[in-house]
Amino acid sequence: MSELTTAQRSKIRRLSQPRELAPDEEGGELNIVPFLDIIMNILIFVLATVAVTFTATIDTTPPASKSSGVRSEVPSEALNLTVLIVNDGFGLKAAGGNIAPGCQNPGPGIAIPMKNGKYDLDALTACAAHLKSLSPEFAEENQVYISGNPGTDYQTIIDVIDALRQTPQGDVLFDNVNFKVPK
Repeated sequence: MSELTTAQRSKIRRLSQPRELAPDEEGGELNIVPFLDIIMNILIFVLATVAVTFTATIDTTPPASKSSGVRSEVPSEALNLTVLIVNDGFGLKAAGGNIAPGCQNPGPGIAIPMKNGKYDLDALTACAAHLKSLSPEFAEENQVYISGNPGTDYQTIIDVIDALRQTPQGDVLFDNVNFKVPK
């Protein structure tokens, strides 16, 4: 074997040492840090702007078709209270017919007119409680029917359901709500 010269040894030493890469020479590796920064910013933005929505459910029975052939399970001595939401207030119908204004006697008209341009929900609750207390047979009845004009907004329907569920003292009135289709 022959011995290497000083120049050869210097060249071998220089070539065998790891060399530093220039900033633009990454050696084939992909730098994903900027990409992750963008994704994290988008994720934080989406989480911060998402509106949290709480939903509640109300158990109801959809309107049934009259041609279904199913007999009603409501006894004939039942109150069969129906609340009609109209533009001028509430019309009430019971087994005895329409309820007159003032909610004391049977007769035609709007049983509970609007008060100061708003539906009078307190009067509706009082009227429903009064009608339910008229006969001992009505005491166990928990079913009410609601029918609204096509333009009735959803919040009004929910307010009517709430007004018919219980009295301000907490006594249960009608907790089984059914919808009727206006004719």
